[in-house]
Amino acid sequence: MDLKNNPKKPLIYYYMIAMVVVMLLNAFVLPAVLERQIVKVDYGTFLNMVEEGKVTSVEVQDNQIGFLATDEAGAEAVYLTGKMDDPELVNRLYQAEVRFSKVVPRENSPLVNFLMTWIFPLLLFIALGQMLGKYLRGKMGGMGNAMTFGKSNAKVYVEAQTGKTFADVAGQDEAKEALQEIVDFLHNPQKYKAIGANVPKGALLVGPPGTGKTLLAKAVAGESQVPFFSISGSEFVEMFVGMGAARVRDLFKQAQEKAPCIVFIDEIDTIGKSRNAGGMGGNDEREQTLNQLLTEMDGFDADKGVVILAATNRPETLDKALLRPGRFDRRVPVELPDLAGREAILQVHGKRVKLGQDIDFNGIARATSGASGADLANIINEGALRAVKMGRPMVLQEDLEESVEVVIAGYQRKNAVISMKDKLTIAYHEIGHALVAAKQSHSAPVHKITIVPRTSGALGYTMQVEETEQVLLNKEQALDKIATFMGGRAAEEIVFKTVTSGASNDIEQATRIARAMVTRFGMSEEFDMMGLETVNNPYLGGDTTLLVSNETAAKIDAEVLKIIRDCHERALQILEENKDKLHDLAKFLLENETITGEEFMRVLQGEKTEA
Repeated sequence: MDLKNNPKKPLIYYYMIAMVVVMLLNAFVLPAVLERQIVKVDYGTFLNMVEEGKVTSVEVQDNQIGFLATDEAGAEAVYLTGKMDDPELVNRLYQAEVRFSKVVPRENSPLVNFLMTWIFPLLLFIALGQMLGKYLRGKMGGMGNAMTFGKSNAKVYVEAQTGKTFADVAGQDEAKEALQEIVDFLHNPQKYKAIGANVPKGALLVGPPGTGKTLLAKAVAGESQVPFFSISGSEFVEMFVGMGAARVRDLFKQAQEKAPCIVFIDEIDTIGKSRNAGGMGGNDEREQTLNQLLTEMDGFDADKGVVILAATNRPETLDKALLRPGRFDRRVPVELPDLAGREAILQVHGKRVKLGQDIDFNGIARATSGASGADLANIINEGALRAVKMGRPMVLQEDLEESVEVVIAGYQRKNAVISMKDKLTIAYHEIGHALVAAKQSHSAPVHKITIVPRTSGALGYTMQVEETEQVLLNKEQALDKIATFMGGRAAEEIVFKTVTSGASNDIEQATRIARAMVTRFGMSEEFDMMGLETVNNPYLGGDTTLLVSNETAAKIDAEVLKIIRDCHERALQILEENKDKLHDLAKFLLENETITGEEFMRVLQGEKTEA
């Protein structure tokens, strides 16, 4: 039995249980048992039994008389009768030679009466209140912790419990290199002290969600073989004023007691936002917590081996005092992985599943540009689930390719009922995208085309995969992307002389690129290299804010519209020049529902392909 998981309960629990049992016995069980054993008779019967010599002893009480007597079977029993005004009773008992006595009620002292009437019930209610309060605190979490004010909820992991090292982290070589110095300091602090160098007190891990910030912190603790404190920023701030500051003090106190160690604060932007950054008002409790955190980071000596790691995906909101040297000295970017990083991440997660011989992680990595480490782990898991679903003992390349599409567009809706007319429209729409992309010199090669609807709402899609990692986007590539997005609508206009709602997502994507060209990329002759908007949250959706007047905003809209119209006209021109290929490819796609990029190119080049 694990005693840590089965702690002994306080003795008050057992006292309370015993008290309740006694009270229940006294109230219900004992009176019923006694009532069954006592025989009640009238006063006349009592006198007759005395005269007959059946009564052996009598006890006279205030309101009743109890006596022992033998019944008809010769067995002794307890009898009870009411008390009468009988002056001759004593003489009768003397004559019958019956032992008798009178019970005088004992009066309790005033102190005992006070204790039993007031103090004992009060103590009973206090004990019950303590038990109920502890139960509610356990159910409600931190909210009920007013009685244990200031205790931090940090989870402490030792080396064997983290189980993570830098070998478990792939695709973040720069971040690992930056954190390696912290690991080296925790192993060899004398080397740094000898030269007079100070290790950074804190390191701030900054990057989009899912890139492995928490995993990196655990890996640092695993490499250093020191205790690892983990707590979320939201756990500091509670409804009680001063709770967050007290928890910060308690956390640093525990950390210094267990030094050398690592303290990891996840989502530090919860308590580290700029004070009164929004103008009027503010959260006093959050600011008190932040002030206490700043004070504690100034107050402890990093040479003792306490290193603070924190993670956030909103660095632009953090207070400047938190980022100054002496607190979070080092800022470690944990960005989305590049092509080589994605391939390395896939290999790490691929070791946990059974893989076939035909696995090409490089191809999967090229098809997942912009994916985070968490996305790639999900792709491997989805591939394994698909292999089990298909009844295979290992994961094949087709499982991983399908899992990429599941993450991007959702699962296939094989039972969706789509009319032949709509199916034909979707086929021309998708071929329009692919044909415009193939006829441009700066577009990525077509990898796959399908008209099988997906659970994300897509009725079909065209997948393009870059042959190499694209770091920069030039103007020609941006215009080709917009023209490719316009290809689906252009094909509908040429073939059906009408337009449908199927191009809604294409329009949104094209407009976003065109606006970025004008406002942020400096790719417009009208505004040259003038910055017109700023990105607010680069790691969380990239929301932007215009920095211009209403008059300039109208000019921006006109410039964006001009770019979109020019690309739309180019898409129409490409499809008109290749109208025969448009029909052939649409027919081929309609027959097969899904075609590869190689099949698409063979039909486009006039080669015969089996349906």
